Amino acid sequence: MQQLIGSDILTLAEFTPQTLAAFLERASAQKRAAKTAAAFRPLAGRSVAIIMLKPSLRTRVSFEIAVTKLGATPVILGEGSAFSRGESVRDTMKVLERYVDCIVLRTFAQSQLEEVAACASIPVINALSDGYHPCQVLADLLTIQEKKGKLAGVRAAYLGDGNNMANTLLIGAALAGMNLTVGCPEGSDPLPEAVEVARAIARATGARLEIVRDPHSAVAGADVVITDTWTSMGEEAEHDMRVQRFAPFRVDAALMSGAAPGAIFMHCLPAHRGEEVTDEVIDSPASVVYDEAENRLHAQKALLTMVLG
Repeated sequence: MQQLIGSDILTLAEFTPQTLAAFLERASAQKRAAKTAAAFRPLAGRSVAIIMLKPSLRTRVSFEIAVTKLGATPVILGEGSAFSRGESVRDTMKVLERYVDCIVLRTFAQSQLEEVAACASIPVINALSDGYHPCQVLADLLTIQEKKGKLAGVRAAYLGDGNNMANTLLIGAALAGMNLTVGCPEGSDPLPEAVEVARAIARATGARLEIVRDPHSAVAGADVVITDTWTSMGEEAEHDMRVQRFAPFRVDAALMSGAAPGAIFMHCLPAHRGEEVTDEVIDSPASVVYDEAENRLHAQKALLTMVLG
């Protein structure tokens, strides 16, 4: 656990299989403890800047509540206040690091996160970028462990766009020893660098990672079926083209029927019902999307305590 103290968390590749196991143990323990009356405020007297450059519901609320419950002070900043009047990233970070103990940033370009992390002397956490979504995948792994009792050897399928979720799920599955098949159309693959990192980790953990073009073969025998929106923020002009392109990868009852008995369905939300998933699936007993959303809070509490020591 000492390994993560003071670390930036930008892609999830900062974890090792051992730190992931420690993280999951801590998140589960803190989640159980949250149901008791005893206050747990290990970050009392600390402060965390939460910078939201993309609109947000789950990320904004879960991080603000997580910071508050841990005893720290959340400072919420939008685009106009965090990077205003043309001030450079370096100047902004060099001032901000003198006020707060950690920066949580939700933004568009992964390169901006990397620039912020390079300039700041305090930990920077990626709350979402176009490249990676580590906080969501940590919550997903916590949810899968709760529902399936383990991660190693679990078979998961991700369907749709090879986006930030696919990139990070590959790394997370590799760290956990899970088997992950990404089903996506040609030309929509995950980032090559994410695949390379994940496969290097998988060689040590025994995880099996695949990218296939057929959604039915991707889902066959899967214990977990995961999808995400086909049109992310900033891609609205491509919506109609994307709906047509990804239509074969829609998760409906027929596709879910090819998964293993007792398979669960996951989506990081917001869901575009009727596009990447149908009502009959997301509202079915197999769906754990609201448990998954709740676990953003518990995962981020554990992550903050590990990064801030």
